[in-house]
Amino acid sequence: MNKSDLRSYARLIVRVGANVQKGQNVEIFAGVNDEYFVKYVVEEAYKAKARKVTVNWDSDEVDKIVYSKTKVNALKELPDWIKNRWEYRRDTLPAMIHIESDDPDALASVDQNKLMEVRRAQGPIIRPIRKQMENKYQWTIAAIPGVKWAQKVFPGLSKSQAVKAMWDAIIKCARAEGDAVENWNKHNATLLEKCNKLNNLGIKKLIYKNSLGTDFSVELIKNVIFLGGGSYTVQGVYYNPNMPTEECFTTPNKYSAEGVVYAAKPLSLNGKVIKDFGFRFSKGKVVECLAKDDDTLNTIKELTSLDEGAGRLGEVALVPFNSPVNETGLLFYNTLFDENACCHLAIGMGFEDCIKDFEKLSKEEIAKYDLNDSIIHIDFMVGTADLSIKAELENDMNNRII
Repeated sequence: MNKSDLRSYARLIVRVGANVQKGQNVEIFAGVNDEYFVKYVVEEAYKAKARKVTVNWDSDEVDKIVYSKTKVNALKELPDWIKNRWEYRRDTLPAMIHIESDDPDALASVDQNKLMEVRRAQGPIIRPIRKQMENKYQWTIAAIPGVKWAQKVFPGLSKSQAVKAMWDAIIKCARAEGDAVENWNKHNATLLEKCNKLNNLGIKKLIYKNSLGTDFSVELIKNVIFLGGGSYTVQGVYYNPNMPTEECFTTPNKYSAEGVVYAAKPLSLNGKVIKDFGFRFSKGKVVECLAKDDDTLNTIKELTSLDEGAGRLGEVALVPFNSPVNETGLLFYNTLFDENACCHLAIGMGFEDCIKDFEKLSKEEIAKYDLNDSIIHIDFMVGTADLSIKAELENDMNNRII
């Protein structure tokens, strides 16, 4: 990638992804090895008349040392300055730009129970502040190649070859080739059309089956709609949260999931890749975790017990199996990409903005919906070439394949 291409991609992230507004603060989250690209994102944010741009740096290698060497009680502490920073974000509503390049296996050697304990302790403190921000600010997640990530996806290539191949795949999947802005305008229009078709069907229940053993159903909530592509803040600012995105998604009834569902792709979770797992649901709750090895089993058991909502569904998403991400033939080991390769579900937090006209409702009115809440939201992929999804409709006795 030459400087011109890097600037062009950075401009797309700032202008189309986050849609930074004049006078708005901007926060960027990125790895320490990403400076060569982040500087262009910072420049583009200021060209968009940002008030102030702050970069929050992290490091896979440093995180691994910190989590390995620090006792869990110390890790669980949440200093006042971190809480104050979140309160400042709540009060100022910056645009948040997340640049992903992490090694999928960065924390594989770290005690996963320790990571879960930290999340369990800090989540309930941060979550209420973040809920006050929901749908009021723009955010976007985009990716650039990290060397270890690139070599995980392209194991047979040298470092430079893998990074180049990864750049090519990211640019293709993110529709950043040619006139990228026009690409996204057309793509968002297509996703909106698909969502409108789904919403007009009046879907009551979705029934999933495939050869992996998935035999599962979940009900939707009345007056809840499918969304896809770009989103609006309650102030009316349009932005694109995920680059790439291919999904039409909604929030299910948290009490309705029934049956068994198996993950179709590996999942990078807390810096560790897990695979060959699934869940058995009854009355909306995970009642059994399924995995081929004990380590994965313990990980997903801990995950689904983090809080009351961690073992219930917060999202169902429909993705064409021939999506541009899936057509690359690559396994990205990264949810931003892999969730847009095939249909997926998510345990944990549901989405208030999937409620029709949610911005006109009070907190008390929203609370009447059977919408899941949790400190987590973890997507896992369920789509396969032979996945069958049938829709049971409100006004039709016959199931319809979608």
